[in-house]
Amino acid sequence: MEQPTLVSIGDHGVLNTRVPDALREIWIDRDLSWLDFNSRVLAEALDDRTPLLEKAKFLAIFTSNLDEFFMKRMALLRQASTDAEHGLVRKLRDKLLPMLAAQADCFRKVVVPGLARYGVFLRRWDELTAGQRAEAGAYFDASVSAALTPLVIHPELPFPFLSNLSTSLIFRLQDGERDESMHARVKVPQNLKNWVPLASDLPPGEKLFVPLYEIIRGNVDKLYRGMTIGPMTLQRITRDAEVEIDDDSISLRKLVEAQVRQRRYEPVVRIEFGPGADSTVKEAMRQRFHLSPADLYDMPEELDYTTLFEIAGLPFPELRDTPWTPLQHPALPSDGLGMFAALRAGDVLVHHPYDSFDGSIEQFISVASSDPQTVAIKMTAYRIGDDTPFVKSLVRAAEHGKQVACVMEIKARFDEERNLHWAEELERVGAHVTFGVPGLKTHAKLALVVRKEGGALRAYVHIGTGNYHVKTARLYTDVGLLTCDPALTRDVVALFHYLTGHALPPTCEVLLLAPTTLRPRLLELIFRETEHRRAGRPARIVAKMNQLEDPEIIGALCTASQAGVPIDLIVRGFCCLRPGIPGRTETICVRSIVGRFLEHSRIFHFANGQEHPTAGDFFIGSADWMHRNLSKRIEVITPVHAEALKERLWEILDFSLRDQRQAWVLGQDGTYAQLHPVPDATGPESFGAQQALMSVTRERSAFVAQVPHATAIPY
Repeated sequence: MEQPTLVSIGDHGVLNTRVPDALREIWIDRDLSWLDFNSRVLAEALDDRTPLLEKAKFLAIFTSNLDEFFMKRMALLRQASTDAEHGLVRKLRDKLLPMLAAQADCFRKVVVPGLARYGVFLRRWDELTAGQRAEAGAYFDASVSAALTPLVIHPELPFPFLSNLSTSLIFRLQDGERDESMHARVKVPQNLKNWVPLASDLPPGEKLFVPLYEIIRGNVDKLYRGMTIGPMTLQRITRDAEVEIDDDSISLRKLVEAQVRQRRYEPVVRIEFGPGADSTVKEAMRQRFHLSPADLYDMPEELDYTTLFEIAGLPFPELRDTPWTPLQHPALPSDGLGMFAALRAGDVLVHHPYDSFDGSIEQFISVASSDPQTVAIKMTAYRIGDDTPFVKSLVRAAEHGKQVACVMEIKARFDEERNLHWAEELERVGAHVTFGVPGLKTHAKLALVVRKEGGALRAYVHIGTGNYHVKTARLYTDVGLLTCDPALTRDVVALFHYLTGHALPPTCEVLLLAPTTLRPRLLELIFRETEHRRAGRPARIVAKMNQLEDPEIIGALCTASQAGVPIDLIVRGFCCLRPGIPGRTETICVRSIVGRFLEHSRIFHFANGQEHPTAGDFFIGSADWMHRNLSKRIEVITPVHAEALKERLWEILDFSLRDQRQAWVLGQDGTYAQLHPVPDATGPESFGAQQALMSVTRERSAFVAQVPHATAIPY
């Protein structure tokens, strides 16, 4: 197969994968496909079946996703030199504009009146009563004014700095005494409440919220006393987040610190304007930041829908999904005592957020940190969040004299400062903190505990698909393997030696490791299914991941499909493979599941000549099938051998394939169609894979409660 070439923009990012000629017929552009994914997120807000506050949440997620897309991708696309790539920017805008209109319609026509029916009112300044304006004015004086910095935009003064994702009010000032006119700018503070509650002139039980920018708008004359204030333009800017600093003379830590600082000053890639924006202000801003008209977006309603996370958190349980509390895994002790004995009894597969993250992975590290028999704890850390219990456990372990090593990925985008902070906290107590292998991001999800047992050392490991982040563990679906299998633990020990010692990559016995063995092994597995099919043996591939983009993998899947291998791909985000093309990909089905939890797990199944799915091969791990994951990151995929664990992995895949409630199917024309359950459907077909998995998790928990000494748990 023709080898793909990559179009690089500097050393810090790849614009797009250059598509081999052999794949052009079945290729979908990754950026257009990503926008399709975000449209599926928006569809959750537009869906009549979605509870009202969940609609508000999905409107906010849609904007949050879109912000990240512009920060990561648009600067690269704008720097591109080819006509095709400039044409792609136009296509992206054309695809996006109807989504923004639908988002605005949903907010103004569904969310706002829907909340009003429950006595919750979202209002503008000109919709307030005199009493409410007086209350808002008092709030402005007490809680807002001191946080503001009123500025003017004047040719003789430096232009005000506009920070990334900041919202500003821009308007004309007229100084009557000096007969002078200029523009002014007030930034809306990002660390205050976005929706301010007011109580005046409301019947009992009703609630009223006003956007912070509206309160500033209504009181801005207090900041510019004696001046005449003209009409106001609300604007929000987005800056590039791809920072390139090439200096081999400074340490990685200093380099990342410099990149974080520099990101604040990266070029503006988008400006959004609120309704009624002044055309002269828009043009001045366009010229100031060297943008094209296509980089300006007129927003029909709200400017920043991420503020709706505040509204989505209102205490109205009837307006949101039924709460879900993760349950203790039946094979693990609820108090943590006996954790290691449980793992010696057999491997354990955890599935979050159905199984408790706190009661499994967090407890695994916490128990080890205080366990007198533990001699070492080692972890990778990609995104670990604020106030993380893992760092506290590692600190405690180091203070107890245990060997502690943490491979911290300080180049995890948007988490650099947090990761640097936790690295310093660990180093302060004597833990060994390293930053992985030069040139490769450490994306593997690994934890290793080494204990003295019976005069020897025994290792226990966790290999997962998600980050060690307690908050996202309640929102993302991820799987993890807890095991003391010597073959696996030997590989993990060797891998940590590589990550901390910077030796040659280990020759793993069991683990699949990127960037060395993972891609070749995946290609082998796909080829093996192709050969099984050609020989008349059972063959099938089912793969669940976040993104699919690697040309070599896609080429191998096309070859397998041409041989007749049934291939089911469950890809949450963008997918560059077009299914259903006669003679090319007609045995490939692609679906995406979008629901209350973000589908994040990577699970791969290969039938390997076996009729029953659980007799085949299963793998889980950190890597999507993308060029960057397979070639530019440290990623780990592990096989799962235990029969009960394979049954549970197949259950996840099977429920996902049967889902007709939250699933979308990709057609051969490159568009996604949402599935809808038939009237008499039951199980995952009726209410979706996520709800079905919550139900079976409850059933298992109840079974164990009724039969606590059962030798078999119904997986």
